[in-house]
Amino acid sequence: MAEKKTAAKTEKVSKKADTVKAQPRLKELYNKELKAKLKKELGLSNISQVPELKKVIVSSGVGKKREDKRFTETVALTIEKITGQKATSRLAKKSIATFKIRKGMGAPVGYLTTLRNDKMYEFVDRLINVALPHVRDFHGVSRTAFDNQGNYNLGLKEQTVFPEITFEDASVLHGLEITFIIKNGSKEGSLKLLELFGMPFTKEGK
Repeated sequence: MAEKKTAAKTEKVSKKADTVKAQPRLKELYNKELKAKLKKELGLSNISQVPELKKVIVSSGVGKKREDKRFTETVALTIEKITGQKATSRLAKKSIATFKIRKGMGAPVGYLTTLRNDKMYEFVDRLINVALPHVRDFHGVSRTAFDNQGNYNLGLKEQTVFPEITFEDASVLHGLEITFIIKNGSKEGSLKLLELFGMPFTKEGK
């Protein structure tokens, strides 16, 4: 009887272990290796001062095509497919008479979603290692697109660089903007963090 109980307990523990989700590769790499490396390379006195990726915002504006239902649906679907999260619509923050846009009213001017934790790291890993290598005539991303807080903005001309986008989705092309929000960021520290993640920046001087 005792043997049966032990076997049942062992099986239960085994099943529980199987259901534990593995950490995303970049998250594990950051916690195990990159944190300490950044602290040393940036000459920081405390590990809590190390730059850390807090969230990633994926967005796309629809511009003059905001009344084109097929276009706006494609934009929203693209963001959902490549991030695994539903996109939320954005209304205009100010009125623009030229485009017949009224503040806070009418059709959305764009869509976005905000990624955090595991989904964020998984998306960044796919962006760096799968999507960017598929950009035509790719020579690296800008080294200068950091703001004063060390946040980074990356623009893509077409959504088709992501493998989740099907042939049907690609019949309507649109761009994407990806914003990396970095805690304890600075232009130098954030650049180093993203470099260690594998971000393919252009070579210095180019």
